Amino acid sequence: MKDQLDRIISFKSTPKRIVSLVPSQTELLYDLGLESSLVGITKFCVHPHHLLSNVAVVGGTKQVHFDKIKALQPDIILCNKEENTQEMIEELEKIAPVHLSDIYTIEDCLELIAMYGAIFSVERRAEAIILTIKKEHQEFQDFIKDQPKLKTAYFIWKTPWMVAANTNFINALLTVGKFENYFLYLDRYPEIDLEKDLGKDVEVIMLSTEPFPFKDAHVEAMKIAFPNAKVLLVDGELFSWYGSRLAKSFKYFKALRLESL
Repeated sequence: MKDQLDRIISFKSTPKRIVSLVPSQTELLYDLGLESSLVGITKFCVHPHHLLSNVAVVGGTKQVHFDKIKALQPDIILCNKEENTQEMIEELEKIAPVHLSDIYTIEDCLELIAMYGAIFSVERRAEAIILTIKKEHQEFQDFIKDQPKLKTAYFIWKTPWMVAANTNFINALLTVGKFENYFLYLDRYPEIDLEKDLGKDVEVIMLSTEPFPFKDAHVEAMKIAFPNAKVLLVDGELFSWYGSRLAKSFKYFKALRLESL
């Protein structure tokens, strides 16, 4: 098998003991019917919530307990190029084969679902999820085709202020929703100066519920600073969790568009 970095991973048989170190991928495994195969997850794998009680928690996405993972005797460890560090991955490869995802677009997301279907011999379930996502995506495209683009700033952190700029999955979903990324000229997740870098021509300001837990009070403060913009508190999971959660994103984007106009 190959992962999304075209690394070759070999198995003698279908992996039965899975450690997942990416929350959105853990949710995808559950929706693929693989809950019984999960032996290790992170403390951020909160969907579905009962997994935190039933599956061994081995740390976070940036730091894990390698001894705990080794003791679980996994057949495969699932990671992500962005979420997990290179140092972690190199150490994990000493324990079991590591499959790396690398997600920038909806197409990347669908490819990963198909990969998991093949690796874990759940192709039919994977195809059903893919078809659902494609159907929801098409229905949203039909809705959005005549809608105007809206200059949008998407904030992920405060103190310092940080935004989702170019070259990431959040930007791909903003583009799908015709929320034109105000910081498209920057890369990844840069720090910005709120007063200097965000002009009064911004039309929509999104404050994400993760990784920084923006609240209604932050929305009200931003409305005072940018009275001409529509300021929205948005569900960060529906913008950044690739995998099966993507099937829920497009109806949410439609609601946001209607709220933004």
